[in-house]
Amino acid sequence: MDYTLTTSGETEKKKTLGSAWESLAPLLLTERVNIVIALVAVLLSSAANLISPVLIARVIDTAIAGHDFPSVLRYSAFLLAVYVIGLVAAYVQTIRMGTVGRGIVFKLRNGLFTKLSSLPIAFFNANKAGDLISRVNNDTDKLNQFFSQALMQFFGNFFIILGAGILLVSLNWRLGLTALIPAAVVLIITQLLGEWVKKTSRAGLQSLGSMSGEIQESLANFKVIVAFNRLDYFREKFDEANRKNYKTSVVAGIASNLFTPLYTLAANAAQIAVLGYGIWLIAHGQLTIGLLIGYLLYVTSFYNPLRQLASVWSSLQLALASLDRITEVLSLTSDLTVLPATDAASAGTKALLTFEHVSFGYVEGKSVLREVNLSLEKGLTYALVGPTGGGKTTTASLMARLYDPTAGTIYLDGRDIRTYTGEERAKKIGFILQEPFLFSGTVRDNIVYGNTELIELTDEALLARLADANLDRLMERFSEGLQTKTSATGDTLSLGQKQLLAFMRAVLRAPELLILDEATANIDTVTEQLLEEILEALPKETTKVIIAHRLNTIQNADDIFFINGGTVTEAGSMEHAVEMLLSDTRSS
Repeated sequence: MDYTLTTSGETEKKKTLGSAWESLAPLLLTERVNIVIALVAVLLSSAANLISPVLIARVIDTAIAGHDFPSVLRYSAFLLAVYVIGLVAAYVQTIRMGTVGRGIVFKLRNGLFTKLSSLPIAFFNANKAGDLISRVNNDTDKLNQFFSQALMQFFGNFFIILGAGILLVSLNWRLGLTALIPAAVVLIITQLLGEWVKKTSRAGLQSLGSMSGEIQESLANFKVIVAFNRLDYFREKFDEANRKNYKTSVVAGIASNLFTPLYTLAANAAQIAVLGYGIWLIAHGQLTIGLLIGYLLYVTSFYNPLRQLASVWSSLQLALASLDRITEVLSLTSDLTVLPATDAASAGTKALLTFEHVSFGYVEGKSVLREVNLSLEKGLTYALVGPTGGGKTTTASLMARLYDPTAGTIYLDGRDIRTYTGEERAKKIGFILQEPFLFSGTVRDNIVYGNTELIELTDEALLARLADANLDRLMERFSEGLQTKTSATGDTLSLGQKQLLAFMRAVLRAPELLILDEATANIDTVTEQLLEEILEALPKETTKVIIAHRLNTIQNADDIFFINGGTVTEAGSMEHAVEMLLSDTRSS
């Protein structure tokens, strides 16, 4: 399955308003109470805006024309009440839709993170972390801005435009049509340019994600950058990403703000046309001065929201572009599915782990392993040796089901490994990675991570469990014991200490299969001997798989497999493994 997300300006599937509604409807329905209240508030605010021009026109044509000052005061008081109602309604709508926007973003971010956590490692190999962070943070924030600000503004402006348009035509259809002709022209232009605006908005978001990726990569590898004095290289890469973001952002900004002056021009044209034609009608006795002023107010009421709709439309296109990127992640499904245990075929063997005709490749058409058959018995120690890039770590990753084979079947304890849930598999398999990862917190947090049996233990009880597993001597390497601070970057601990923590985390699970991928590469000889003693003290049923370049670390293995060129060959003895390595080195 291809997990590469779209990073270019083109999309395979363009999101329409209908498909956008299908994606957002479940989220909007959870906020339906706030949305209904906001809609009622919008209707009241819109009604207040539509009533006021009629009142003003009536005051001019009756009370002011008849010098009726008390009536002017009464109309003024009524007009003030209308404005206050509109103000309160606008305030309620703003508060409610702000709540809706934040609620939707909260759910979307939870959904995105949950989806990301369910995807296989292949997905993260194919996509930059910075772009994923941008989707979770920036793209969801664009949707928040749309829902909290633009959506109700859109509905409010729509009601005002609709009401003002109806009143313009009903009061005097000829004058009304004169006022609406410029609007019809700009609406056609808006429809023609809408897809282009969305495309440029998406390109701007994607370039922002790429720039975030460059920043994340530079900061994560800053030590290496300084050590090799390649600050210039990463500055150039960031400058290139920044320039691309600048260019796409400028184009997106132009596209987003193009409609505002266009709608302003239409509004001015409509006012001039209404004023000129209205004066002509007054001169011929077909219109009153108050009604002309009311007409001009309705033209303003019609075109001001139309101008605002220009920015709302741009916000909508940006929100749709963001929604494209969000739903692209949410629509992904993991290909590491759990098969029903009752339907699974059995290997019919007592071996703990069995490969049957297993083939695998990270990229389609390029195999790393081909037709591999091997069997690991319970309680034995196996070593995987071979040249760098031969497929040792890949084989171990398949054992732990970090990936599924492209062909063949892997059996764990007689069952297809795909029938085990993630929790079941984690209990049976311990994996000490070549590059162990630590979470920000303390040594204790990292030791108990993912182990439900240890999380609730007190420090004293946890130390007792460490002692039972012969791991207490490793704690001496940490100055503050269980409360030693750790960070995700690993700056607070040495690489050797990180490997010790990963070792303790895996051993405390007492797994049936323990995989050690260069687990002692950065550990001194004395500590390495201590780790060997700890491994010897594991239950006799524990099967150990050791990947190492240093042959002394595998000299006590019960069996050795030589991995290279897509094949796994049983080497048997240490001497034969050395001969195979030397032969491979000479041939290469």
